[in-house]
Amino acid sequence: MREPRREGLSSGSAGAGLCLVGAMAGPCCALLYGFLFEYDTPRIVLIRSRKVGLMNRLVQLAILAYVIGWVFVWEKGYQEKDSVVSSVTTKVKGVAVTNTSELGLRVWDVADYVIPPQEENSVFIMTNLIITLNQTQGNCAELPDETTICQSDKNCTKGYIGTHSNGVQTGRCVPYPKDTTIKTCEVFAWCPVENDEKVPKPAFLKDAENFTLLVKNNIWYPKFNFTKRNILSSTSKAQLKNCKYNAKTDPACPIFRLRDMVEAAGQDFQEMAVEGGVMGLQINWDCDLDKPASRCVPKYTFRRIDNKDSAHTVSPGYNFRFAKYYKSPDDVESRTLIKAYGIRFDIMVFGKAGKFDIIPTMINIGSGLALFGVATVLCDIIVLYFMKKRYYYREKKYKYVEDYELEANTSYGSQSDSRDFHGDR
Repeated sequence: MREPRREGLSSGSAGAGLCLVGAMAGPCCALLYGFLFEYDTPRIVLIRSRKVGLMNRLVQLAILAYVIGWVFVWEKGYQEKDSVVSSVTTKVKGVAVTNTSELGLRVWDVADYVIPPQEENSVFIMTNLIITLNQTQGNCAELPDETTICQSDKNCTKGYIGTHSNGVQTGRCVPYPKDTTIKTCEVFAWCPVENDEKVPKPAFLKDAENFTLLVKNNIWYPKFNFTKRNILSSTSKAQLKNCKYNAKTDPACPIFRLRDMVEAAGQDFQEMAVEGGVMGLQINWDCDLDKPASRCVPKYTFRRIDNKDSAHTVSPGYNFRFAKYYKSPDDVESRTLIKAYGIRFDIMVFGKAGKFDIIPTMINIGSGLALFGVATVLCDIIVLYFMKKRYYYREKKYKYVEDYELEANTSYGSQSDSRDFHGDR
């Protein structure tokens, strides 16, 4: 009589000793035994199901579209990438004329309104100012406010220096020169003290909107030893002298009119010039070095960097103070104090370059092929856990096989079963 074929997990002769221990140690020993002496290998099962087959092909098609469309076409996964190394220098040109009762008729050139003459990746252009002429060190009335107005010397403390003081209090209460009905504490300071309560409107240098900024940018991609500058090799000296940047008609010109940059950022130049601000000139170098070098060109964009919010009006804009010192014929040191308002242009260069390389190409191809395993895993989950015949499919999917070496002394099944195990010869 044919002995029925045995399938399923069995201990075998070599496992008998471990199972003896397992009877004492319980599930832990069985778990350890399974971990050490069991091996899983995939089994291919062909399932004829329209739903599962169609879903499998759709998932594979989506993965293929992702690998080709996103990884290789959009992200250029076949290229080695490098980040840009950049150097920027600037030059400003333009002249403004003012005529005021305090300064008279005056011409302002680059040396007057570009402060300091050179900065790293930025340039400041003064557009408005409060000027205090002929200051000398001595005693004078402090600027009136709630902490400096006094009635008598008792209200003033000798040696006191407030957070916003212009000098050191002498302990005297004196009339304020511009309004003798008010008395303030006298200070030892640069006199007369600055009065910056009112900012000039319109901007003192309103003609600054027509000033021009030349930006010279040199870039380098170290991995590819590729260098280029934003002044194209085809540009002549005459062309560079007469061009002005325009996003539509002349996008390669590196000379920018100040008003055009501010308006490109959605701001009003004359409004911004009153209290100053910070503008960003962004230069983007995204280059495909598999194409001709002439197609690697910069793209310019503009935006206002400092926060301009009508709900937050405390300390708006951008300003600082500087002084020009000199000595009179009688050897008395004097200075002219200037509180400068203006626009600082920060030049920010960023970009990346790519060039074909076999290593990233093979890595991305391998990663794409590995992703096809997702389709198999997803279909397995649906077949084995969600379909009506899941128990039937699960029985066909998993098979438990004994260790033939451990069971060499034990015969299972008939001769036909032996052929099943060894294969027909």
